[in-house]
Amino acid sequence: MDFVTSIPDQFEKGGLVIQKKRNEIRVFDLHGVSLNVKRFKIPHVFNRIIYTFFRLSKAQRSFQYALKFTEKGIETPQPVAYILTKRGGLLYDSYFISLQVDYNRTMCEFGQGGVKGREHILIAFAIFTAKLHEKGIFHKDYSPANILFKEENGAVHFCLVDLNRMRFGAISVNNGCANFARLWGQLSFFEIVVGKYAEIRSANLVKCMKTALQARRKYWNRYARKHPMPFLPDFGRK
Repeated sequence: MDFVTSIPDQFEKGGLVIQKKRNEIRVFDLHGVSLNVKRFKIPHVFNRIIYTFFRLSKAQRSFQYALKFTEKGIETPQPVAYILTKRGGLLYDSYFISLQVDYNRTMCEFGQGGVKGREHILIAFAIFTAKLHEKGIFHKDYSPANILFKEENGAVHFCLVDLNRMRFGAISVNNGCANFARLWGQLSFFEIVVGKYAEIRSANLVKCMKTALQARRKYWNRYARKHPMPFLPDFGRK
């Protein structure tokens, strides 16, 4: 507990930096236990007011949603704590602490190359996503870097991170198909994933594929107006 409460003072002084973008993530070793500490970017003044008085902070949501994932049997790094600091009576720095996991791959790898030899991963991913949706979990940032996986003893296991933007409740097949929009990969990737997903959820494959590809095209066209594309998409037929 002493280490956790000292994080605001110790964060800049130690740990291994594994991400330094909008948010910063460092891994600390505590008596042989690896702790993943994520410090969220300081919100602008308006959001500092919102997160102080009207809405849970991203760190607190990450912690609470991770507990919900665990209850529902969906793998995510085990939550340890969250810390909020204030300045001038408003939220300033916020931290989410979890156990570091040993998943060594992400769905980003499908942004390059084909799917040959990796079809089993995509089928397992479709099954995992259908299970997620049937349990009433909708990850609003279902992007490849937030979907970790590993192969172990002939099985593919998935683990989700970055949980501060979630929705819980019944998820329609249409919304479920659209949830694939942010993923990387070529048309063959989506034919396998969406095809298996539609089969599991007893959905119309043509409609599901159309919904997924339309949502994907819309998302990435909007993304490309402000950012360089991380991969070269094949949008298929319009």
